[in-house]
Amino acid sequence: MSTFNSYQAGLHNVGSFQVSSSPYATASLNINPGPDFASDPVVLRLDFDRVSKFIIVKNEISVDKADAPIRLGFSENGVKGTNYILLFNDESFAADYKVTQVYLMAHTAVSSSASVHAGMTGIHKSQLQHNWSGSLGVG
Repeated sequence: MSTFNSYQAGLHNVGSFQVSSSPYATASLNINPGPDFASDPVVLRLDFDRVSKFIIVKNEISVDKADAPIRLGFSENGVKGTNYILLFNDESFAADYKVTQVYLMAHTAVSSSASVHAGMTGIHKSQLQHNWSGSLGVG
């Protein structure tokens, strides 16, 4: 007699990443450096309820405005430390990353604005367990 195991979406299920994703979009995110940027910068954390198939983050400040770079990372320690991606005015970053959180922070004491777009899989965020603390070069 055969045993039937239920089929589910999961991190190692190829079909979960081959199908079209559900859209996630947010714009006009205020990246505020905070009143005490030098010693305690403000970090904006975006939480997704599902695992992403891809992400796109854009610094929405025009190139003809004052420099307002932002840090993009995958942990608070990462953006506060050295494990981040730097986006200058009007730059964007796109990647096929499985993530459930994105962290944004001003790189200088100048406020900025960002947008985040992502494709969401059917995989619940509880299935993604990683050490993205910023201590292992990821963050």
